[in-house]
Amino acid sequence: MTIETQKNSIQSYIRAKDDNKPHLMKVAFTDSATLEMKVKTDNISFPAETIGLDAMSNVLVRNFSQTFENVYTFCLSDSFVSQGNVLSCDWLVCMSERDGGKVRVGAGKYDWHFQDEENRTANINGIVSTLATKLVITIEQMLILSPDHSDQIMEWAGKLPYPFSDSEQMIEYIPDLESLDMITEFLNKKYS
Repeated sequence: MTIETQKNSIQSYIRAKDDNKPHLMKVAFTDSATLEMKVKTDNISFPAETIGLDAMSNVLVRNFSQTFENVYTFCLSDSFVSQGNVLSCDWLVCMSERDGGKVRVGAGKYDWHFQDEENRTANINGIVSTLATKLVITIEQMLILSPDHSDQIMEWAGKLPYPFSDSEQMIEYIPDLESLDMITEFLNKKYS
């Protein structure tokens, strides 16, 4: 199993979630896939477990996009760890609330569990991807910032390679805001 076919699935998931395109979820997950959420903050909530592609599409795409917009999800390429059918990586998200415009910046970890290589599938663009059977999302931080910081946060997100970036790039361009200290600390702790 190559990390490239796994990354193709991850990229499809990110495009589905960030761009409100639930049809792309079938390019990332099997029909019977499961989602496990480990939320370590009170600033956002998700069901602890979701079973099946349709239910996951509702939680991660349809319901999510009703609350959030301007979503940029990044996988930190310097955090990838592959062991057999499991690929783990850290992530960072920037987004704004549709109601009121508050800005969210969050960070955590993905643990992707993939099918065996012989079960690869071709996605809608003809790119070969390996479908995930399970995704564990750990949310370590979810900061809520004033709408006044929207331009700074979105400008930062717009400078970064998307959806795969690395911690050095994140730190290099992060806005100089005290409210982001926990995110900077998360990035520095992981990769410095």
